[in-house]
Amino acid sequence: MTKTPSDQPLKQVNQRGAARLAAVQALYQMDVGGTGVLEIVAEYEEHRLGKELDGDTYLRADASWFRSIVAGVVRDQRKLDPLIGSALQDDWALSRLDSTVRAILRAGTFEILERKDVPVPVIVTEYVEIAKAFFQDEEPKLVNAVLDRIAKQVRGDQRK
Repeated sequence: MTKTPSDQPLKQVNQRGAARLAAVQALYQMDVGGTGVLEIVAEYEEHRLGKELDGDTYLRADASWFRSIVAGVVRDQRKLDPLIGSALQDDWALSRLDSTVRAILRAGTFEILERKDVPVPVIVTEYVEIAKAFFQDEEPKLVNAVLDRIAKQVRGDQRK
């Protein structure tokens, strides 16, 4: 019997990528709607991760990865925002950035700081790809530049 794609287990990295995307969406939703962390995590786990909602099927995601990013960004936001602000150029304030870009940068910065088991190029690439899913212009380049500066500051130059 041949396995269909849905029968085959998803690679862990794909589930982490889906968790990152869901985390960015949840952080955006929290930023613009004022939703609390417990409420948003419960909503995503119950209705979105790997589920169909309003005709859209969400990717199956690593729920623990999703929770750690969302909860970690909320917990560490006072540490993350100044780091992101210092990596922006031309005295741009973090508050001037689009809410989606802020969510991407906060999630990426959190992983750079806290997930030292994940190589920096993986983190930066994943969040640049998420930025490309939402934006076609300068935002993916901004995400790449800011996360790269933060990674060099926090972990040293690991891109070789």
